[in-house]
Amino acid sequence: MIIVKKYFLVVMLGLGLALPVLSHAQSTGKFEKGLYAEKKDTLPYQILMPENFDPQKKYPLVIVLHGAGERGNDNQAQMKYGTGLFLNATSREKYPAIVIYPQCPANGFWSNVKYKRDTVANKNVFDFQEGGAPTKAMTALMGLIDNFLDKPYVNKHQVYIGGLSMGGMGTFEIIRREPKIFAAAFAICGGDNTNNAKIYAKKVPLWIFHGAKDDTVSPDHSIVMVEAIKAAGGDPKFTLYPNDGHNSWDDAFAEPDLLPWLFGHVK
Repeated sequence: MIIVKKYFLVVMLGLGLALPVLSHAQSTGKFEKGLYAEKKDTLPYQILMPENFDPQKKYPLVIVLHGAGERGNDNQAQMKYGTGLFLNATSREKYPAIVIYPQCPANGFWSNVKYKRDTVANKNVFDFQEGGAPTKAMTALMGLIDNFLDKPYVNKHQVYIGGLSMGGMGTFEIIRREPKIFAAAFAICGGDNTNNAKIYAKKVPLWIFHGAKDDTVSPDHSIVMVEAIKAAGGDPKFTLYPNDGHNSWDDAFAEPDLLPWLFGHVK
């Protein structure tokens, strides 16, 4: 397991540079388990390093945020969706990058959205916040990203983030909090407060996905964000799958242009 502490790093023999502490390495496919720790906050994650990693080179950094169903502390459930895209041999050869899948705690939430179930209307209601303090999970996530941005082998001009459902909401929030960091982002069946669009509309290129038949997170949440981003001067890419329900991430991760579009943006 890789354990990353904000102030405690060691020099890995043979590489000659600071890397996270290595202890009892555990592999899951080509991903490796890790843990970010700062004070009392921890954030488990899995990381995929480029094939034939060269510490003298700089690599893009990709963060993928999972949905509410994959929360926990097993450092495994978050790997359920999208990993095949990044493990694909052709993708790894064409787009060598460092890919991180963090895991939100069981009772946590990436964004500070307020959620309730309207039993009368039989639908989920999301109250997306304008501003507000970050959740513990978001605070830890930003710390994890900052930690990797300090690594000499990370290309600070190619940092990307994306997520699905709760992770799509977290994607909108983190680019609002840190718009200078991300070269591009993708949000699948997520949402945000439309008043936040002006913060990142011109700074972070976005590809937004949603299923038209989604009855868990209404597609209206993505539609209004597309309109708000355009009104604020942005030019978001929007794909609405007419026959998809909530699992629009299956089609989104299968989009042949997703990785070319993502890596085609440089900050």
